[in-house]
Amino acid sequence: MFAVVRTGGKQYRVAAGDKIAVEKLAGEAGDKIVLGEVLLAGNDGQIADAAGVVVSAEIIAQAKSEKVIVFKKRRRHNYRRRNGHRQQLTLLRILSVGGEEKKAAKKSKAASGAAAPEAAAE
Repeated sequence: MFAVVRTGGKQYRVAAGDKIAVEKLAGEAGDKIVLGEVLLAGNDGQIADAAGVVVSAEIIAQAKSEKVIVFKKRRRHNYRRRNGHRQQLTLLRILSVGGEEKKAAKKSKAASGAAAPEAAAE
């Protein structure tokens, strides 16, 4: 099963076992996180319902990307500016793509919902 998730203003196609580098997320190496915004899900070439899909990942490391040099120049004006930038990244390992965690939450809600009408009847 695969999913398309959005994080850090970009979209990524992920499946269980993939490793991706995304914009910096809060957390330490070894922490488990849930990528919340699932845009699309699919299984064996078929599109599935993305509403019940949960993508869980583990943070491998916090890192920096490669340096980008920004050089500005205006001809005949003796204007030159050199600047560099290294973007902060989080390396993620996708643990699972599926709806197991939300289904468990729905079952617990159903159990608590069934107890409420009994209390109201008394």
